[in-house]
Amino acid sequence: MDRSPAQHVVLLDDEGRAVGTQDKTTVHTEQTPLHLAFSSYVVREDGAVLLTRRASSKTTWPGVLTNSCCGHPAPGENLESAVLRRIGEELGLQARSAELVLPHFRYRAVMDNGIVENEICPVYRVTVGDDATLDPDPDEVDETRWVSWAEFSADVLADRIDVSPWCRTQVEQLAGLAEHALAWPASADELLPPAARLADPA
Repeated sequence: MDRSPAQHVVLLDDEGRAVGTQDKTTVHTEQTPLHLAFSSYVVREDGAVLLTRRASSKTTWPGVLTNSCCGHPAPGENLESAVLRRIGEELGLQARSAELVLPHFRYRAVMDNGIVENEICPVYRVTVGDDATLDPDPDEVDETRWVSWAEFSADVLADRIDVSPWCRTQVEQLAGLAEHALAWPASADELLPPAARLADPA
């Protein structure tokens, strides 16, 4: 069962402005509307990056290797808060902050069965200590692994490893930022799409 309180996703226009909400259990179809999401990469202090394999029960890209954690903010929820919330729910990982690294990331991808992902999906880095422990939700995650970013990104770019379509494109963009994940420069929240420029409720 999904333990997230975010029961609706934020629908967007092409400029990234909120135009409504939709029940997240019904949003992913062959005509998925553009909506707000996020991706995150958990990075240890030693530079290792956390990958996850999506649970085989997931609607989109089940059983596929991907980045650390993805999700959707609830309507009115600050995006960084949503990233940290979802990492706790999905991975059992407690983190204090998340840094925006790809504010403009957007993609559309179609599964073999016709189901579509269609998201404006800013990307965050979440840095944790080398002693960080995980307690993954089996309804969300089939496998976790810590990897060298240099080796992983090289394998993805050389098509030696299969990952989710959004992860593939993100790796291309992140590899252009810096050689090491800890060196990716942080971006300002002002660069986020309008629907995501929400003040932290705290």
